[in-house]
Amino acid sequence: MGLRFDWDWAFAWEILPRLLEGAWITLQATVVGFALALAIGLLLALGRRGPRLLSIPTTVFIEFVRSTPLLVQLYVLYFILPNFGISMSAFLTGVIGLGLHYGTYLSEVYRAGIENVPRGQWEAAIALNFGTRTTWKNIVLPQAIPPMLPAFGNYFIVMFKETPLLSAITVVELLQTAKIIGSRTFSYVEPYTLVGIIFLMLSYPAALVVNRLEARFARYRS
Repeated sequence: MGLRFDWDWAFAWEILPRLLEGAWITLQATVVGFALALAIGLLLALGRRGPRLLSIPTTVFIEFVRSTPLLVQLYVLYFILPNFGISMSAFLTGVIGLGLHYGTYLSEVYRAGIENVPRGQWEAAIALNFGTRTTWKNIVLPQAIPPMLPAFGNYFIVMFKETPLLSAITVVELLQTAKIIGSRTFSYVEPYTLVGIIFLMLSYPAALVVNRLEARFARYRS
């Protein structure tokens, strides 16, 4: 059976539910991975601001992760760690890989936002005898996080578009679903086209929201 290059609407409607199931896996991996990245990024940003005994290894870890491809990191987590007794499901491995990789990038966003908090706010907290936890929770982070939102949104979209890499560790997300359909039916036009449309329909509205946030905070800063 040869490859087909014509469009079959009946076939497209037939495979759409399966592709939407794959899209749901993609969304789950993106949302959970990004939530993990937010937490890891904050911890890394705080680690870099700590004493040298903590900031140096934190910086080394950040630079190492950012300097190596996400795909290689996924391979290590999924194929190498089981040799040391650490075995996880493909989905959990993918989520952790996304969280660690993008957490290093978000740590820089956190760092920039925290450094943009006026020094007078820190001095006022000290003068009022606020504890460290109260200072961060009620003064620093509420001022630092809002300007970070556009950058967070951009990284969320980038992470969403990189979830097809999870297929390399057998996560059956959107693109992998299309590959499976194509390999079984020898029809690739419809599944890959629908994958592109689904990615566009999900990422474009998110990009519009990010653009609105960027415009809003640009006016705020000016």
